[in-house]
Amino acid sequence: MTRAQLETRILGVLRWVVIAFLAVITLFPFYYMLMLSIRPIESLLMAPERLWVSAQELTLSTYRTVLTPTEDGGQGFLRLLRNSALVSLGTVALTLLAAVPGAYAVSRLNFFGARNVSVLFLAVYLFPATLLAVPLFVIFAKIGLQGSLVGLAVVYIAQTVPVSIYMLRNYFATIPKSVEEAAALDGCSRVSIVVRVVLPLAAPSLMATGLYVFMIAWNEFLFALLFLAADPEVWTVSLGLQQLAGGIEVPKTVLMAGSVVLTVPVVVLFYLAERMLTEGLTTGADKS
Repeated sequence: MTRAQLETRILGVLRWVVIAFLAVITLFPFYYMLMLSIRPIESLLMAPERLWVSAQELTLSTYRTVLTPTEDGGQGFLRLLRNSALVSLGTVALTLLAAVPGAYAVSRLNFFGARNVSVLFLAVYLFPATLLAVPLFVIFAKIGLQGSLVGLAVVYIAQTVPVSIYMLRNYFATIPKSVEEAAALDGCSRVSIVVRVVLPLAAPSLMATGLYVFMIAWNEFLFALLFLAADPEVWTVSLGLQQLAGGIEVPKTVLMAGSVVLTVPVVVLFYLAERMLTEGLTTGADKS
């Protein structure tokens, strides 16, 4: 066996070892969280280190407690999930509505500072959220949107639009200009070209950007706490989970069930859109 063949074989084995190691450290916390969520609290207290659940012990009462409305003695996570879904989907829609024209303009139109404007968008994203929290709270309180899901979605746009423009710009730059020129020769206006030609071709990137924005809005806590803390009826699921974590009387098994409920929607969305997400994140990676 030559040295090159030996190195290839060793590196091939090491690659699978690294993949297995990364898979274990990534999936094990979620697996342990899931196991804790379907165990009775008595079993957990007696053997917290056990990594499996017997058929006799398995229970879904923790999920019933989490999803049952608060009026019936539960934690009311169905309402929280609905609020989070409304905010997240609204944020995605508003972000893409603002980011698509901006990204297209940066990638296609010639204007002063066009080369640097996308970097400036990304620089805005780098500002710490704590710097924006108080000014935004004061402004939205004065216009009556404090404590509103609509106001929270608008606040999230300040965080998501800059990076969304940066992501979409890279993808739009990979679309051949000849396709747009052909559409223009057929009589399409600039708006028609974007709607009928560019957006269908950019569907993978739109999916990737939308999922990224959805994940940010779904998991965000600071602005949700600042804007919605006064009214539990409009709490998002991240606020509800924090309430569970801070409750002394809440069993840890119920807390783990709430964590699973918070995590599963994002995992399912990523799984369903895996191919488009990968394509959208990698296409245009070599563009500047």
